[in-house]
Amino acid sequence: MHTFEVDAILFDLDGTLIDSTPGVKTAWIQFASEYQFDASLVMEKTHGRRLVDTLREHCHLDDEERIKQEVVRFEGIVSQATPDVLPGAQHLLDELNRIAPERWTIVTSASRQYARKVIESRIVPEPAKGYVTSDDVIKGKPNPDPYILGAAKLGVDPTNCLVVEDAPSGLKAGREARAKTLAVCTSHTAPDQRKLLHPDAHYIVQDLTLVSVNRKGDKIEVSVPAPEALRN
Repeated sequence: MHTFEVDAILFDLDGTLIDSTPGVKTAWIQFASEYQFDASLVMEKTHGRRLVDTLREHCHLDDEERIKQEVVRFEGIVSQATPDVLPGAQHLLDELNRIAPERWTIVTSASRQYARKVIESRIVPEPAKGYVTSDDVIKGKPNPDPYILGAAKLGVDPTNCLVVEDAPSGLKAGREARAKTLAVCTSHTAPDQRKLLHPDAHYIVQDLTLVSVNRKGDKIEVSVPAPEALRN
């Protein structure tokens, strides 16, 4: 095992803690039909980014009220598929709530309405100090602002945090925030996953069943399998 210490852990939501892939695919296929673009290409290029940014770019929307309406419609389609918690996520969050409930949060590119719905459905627990959504920042991932804000919510420096992500844009955001980054390969299949995630990932694991945490004084001690640990 490779072990390191951080002040806090910042988790992405979709693709990292929960699997919303079926709903996301359905939503993009429907929107692609309506707005005439390649659904698979957009899904690949924009994974992990804020939906508002993707709608502006690929649906060519510039009316803010229309964009808000389309975000609600898109995320409603995703929610209908009922996302499932990903392997290891529930146990890891339960452990963090046991040893350091004030030292973790969620930083998502989804809207506050969507994140609240996921949390209220008890798919994942609510972070003790709140969470960060696309509504809270002007610039979303891959800009570092979401993770900088997430660290601020916990009262820690982002350079002393671990960012856990499944998307290249999120890993880049974490790296730009100067945090340690852990990639989970839940949204990519071999052999592409390593190529896609490696550039901005300090560590890579298949899923969160391979990650453990302990409290060590004022720090959180994180352990990942040594063969999976990549030092960039």
